[in-house]
Amino acid sequence: MTYNILDYGAVADGKTKCTSAIQAAIDVCTEKGGRVVVPAGTFLSGTLRLRSNVDLHLEHGAVLLSSLDEADVIDYFKDGDEDNEVDGWEGGCFLFALHEKNIAITGTGTIDGQGRNAFFDDEDPETAKNGSPLNVRGFRPRMSYLEDVENLTVTDVTFFDSAFWTLHMAGCRNVRIENIVIDNDKRGPNNDGIDPDCCQNVIIKGCRIKTGDDSIVLKSTTPMYKKYGDCKDIVVNGCLLSSNCSGIKIGTETFGDIHDIIISDCIVRDCIRGIGIWSRDGGEIYNIDIHHVRGTTRNFVDCKDRRTGVWNWWGEGEPLAITATKRDGVDRLPGKVRDINIDHVFITCESPIIMAGEDYSPIENISVTESKFVFKNQSGKTDLILDERPSDRGRYSMKMGYTYFRNAKDITIDAEFVVDKSMEKLIDQENEV
Repeated sequence: MTYNILDYGAVADGKTKCTSAIQAAIDVCTEKGGRVVVPAGTFLSGTLRLRSNVDLHLEHGAVLLSSLDEADVIDYFKDGDEDNEVDGWEGGCFLFALHEKNIAITGTGTIDGQGRNAFFDDEDPETAKNGSPLNVRGFRPRMSYLEDVENLTVTDVTFFDSAFWTLHMAGCRNVRIENIVIDNDKRGPNNDGIDPDCCQNVIIKGCRIKTGDDSIVLKSTTPMYKKYGDCKDIVVNGCLLSSNCSGIKIGTETFGDIHDIIISDCIVRDCIRGIGIWSRDGGEIYNIDIHHVRGTTRNFVDCKDRRTGVWNWWGEGEPLAITATKRDGVDRLPGKVRDINIDHVFITCESPIIMAGEDYSPIENISVTESKFVFKNQSGKTDLILDERPSDRGRYSMKMGYTYFRNAKDITIDAEFVVDKSMEKLIDQENEV
């Protein structure tokens, strides 16, 4: 069965609010199951609640436009009964689902978050070309929040200009994300691409993602871990990633274990970190396989004057950064990071490989083999910085070689290191730390 939103009163002018019309089509469709069709045209809407057995299908030329009116956006923390209270998650979302089954978002149309029109200011235009963070102001909804969905499929659609996390899946099982495009502002703070949070049985394949924050980041947040358990059994394959933060990240939120992950055949282009693995909150990270990753990592400039909000990015151009240390201001011990195999990684970078644990949370049994790292100064940096935020160690200058190890055990590095002339004075080739 198909249900065209035009038949329920939607108007394709980009000005008329179509929330009730689109929601009506979804609510009818869920009774017997089928496809809700968004035809070519621009449809303005507030929060839409996706229901079981519904395929929200955006035809070619269709644009689903998120309203910028806070009154049109459901704040699922404030208005719902779920115990999801996490500081910084307030604000609601555009596409919402909770405790549903068999949901799909498909088609070659576009879901537009309108981040450019309401949420970011550029107070440092002279540093724009070097990637300084935009200033965030006011209300910012997520583009989506999908919690406890069993059998979720998202294919072919374009998510454009999200103001906050783009595709946030929390406690979802049996997920397929394939051939989607996420095209966000690279200078936009917190506009992550795909965030599987305590999800299980997930395939992310063939996606092209450009973001300011992490492109793909696996998490285990407090409320989701309490309800849904570990983040595990996830495959990421064949993706093109560009970010002013990490292309691929595991952590920082690690209240539960994250394990049995395979990441392969990806390109990370102009990311501040290629691969980041960070333990901060007690859960362990283990059984991770990463292979055949190519690309470039580099630093991006800080804001020229502003020192509030997000005024600089985490990272310094590392191809690989693995850290386990206490979160700043918290006594809770982080979990261990162990049993990680990395091979066939070829990255041009401008900071060393970092593996930094603590005596209470060592980094253990990590191998990096059949790989090559070319150190080239792409951002004009004048010293090497070790950035361990968020932690009490913070961010500080340090003399380093190709690699930096601290409380790291059973580490195997079988890789070629090449230092361009632009990095010869920065990389300590004779006395590696």
